[in-house]
Amino acid sequence: MSADSQRVVYRIHHQTHYGYALPVRLSHQVLHLTPRELPWQQCLSHTVNVLPAPQLVRSYADNFGNIIKAFSLDTDHTSLDVQADSWVALTPRGQPQESMAWDEAAMSMAYHGGRMMAPGMLDASNFLFESSHVRIKREFIRYAAECFVPGVSVVEGVRALMMRIHEEFAFDPTATTVSTPVTEVFVNRRGVCQDFAHLMLSCLRSIGLAARYVSGYLLTEPPPGQPRLIGADASHAWVSVYCPDPEGGEGSWIDADPTNGVFPDTSHITLGWGRDFLDISPLRGVLIGGGQQTMQVAVTVMPGEEARGLQLSI
Repeated sequence: MSADSQRVVYRIHHQTHYGYALPVRLSHQVLHLTPRELPWQQCLSHTVNVLPAPQLVRSYADNFGNIIKAFSLDTDHTSLDVQADSWVALTPRGQPQESMAWDEAAMSMAYHGGRMMAPGMLDASNFLFESSHVRIKREFIRYAAECFVPGVSVVEGVRALMMRIHEEFAFDPTATTVSTPVTEVFVNRRGVCQDFAHLMLSCLRSIGLAARYVSGYLLTEPPPGQPRLIGADASHAWVSVYCPDPEGGEGSWIDADPTNGVFPDTSHITLGWGRDFLDISPLRGVLIGGGQQTMQVAVTVMPGEEARGLQLSI
């Protein structure tokens, strides 16, 4: 069966609404809402609508190659609506292939004075260290050690760690906020996809493997006989682990979703990646004024055949 015959198309509608108790006089916003172009993913179209409408929306790539849209509003406003509408095509990636031993991979990523790194390995080295939401600690080394015994391959170690987190941590949207430390998530064994991604990253980086935070969407299916609920989905997060090439080539990245215990394929749509959530949050900005604010986010991911001609504004 050809890759084209297995291609799936999705429409993603992502709406964010901010309400402000007092007028906002100046607002600068940065959006990470443009799906990436990847060997298995093609962005067929992407539009962003903002109300109040800014005079100019700039697009540029960040340090990780993600497409950013940025705008400013300098007129008083008491609400802000951002709607992103994307059509994306995916082809199957297949299961990760066998790889080198994880301890060999960690050794090859370790610093050696005067050594020249291949471009792929140099890029991956950005994801070896602590960041705002990821910690390198002995407790994470001990937790990962059961999965990464000496000599086990990177793929099998990642699979074991992904499944351990999936089985031992409870999905609980009320247990954490965006600022909950990963150490607290580790103790309480509860959280959401963002927390589980940060936890898995902390374990992987603590044992010397390069791993990045991936932001995107996941197709969810309604219960049998029930219609798909518009706006009921949410952003998703998982991790991607770097495996060096023993021959000195570019190496490869292995995606893993600890929330669901699966290696991502055609149900996972990739927006972008960074060191953690802070690098790739869907909408982030600064403002003057506003007072107290409220935020509502509604996401809809639909197969293309369901979405054609459907009005998704919420």
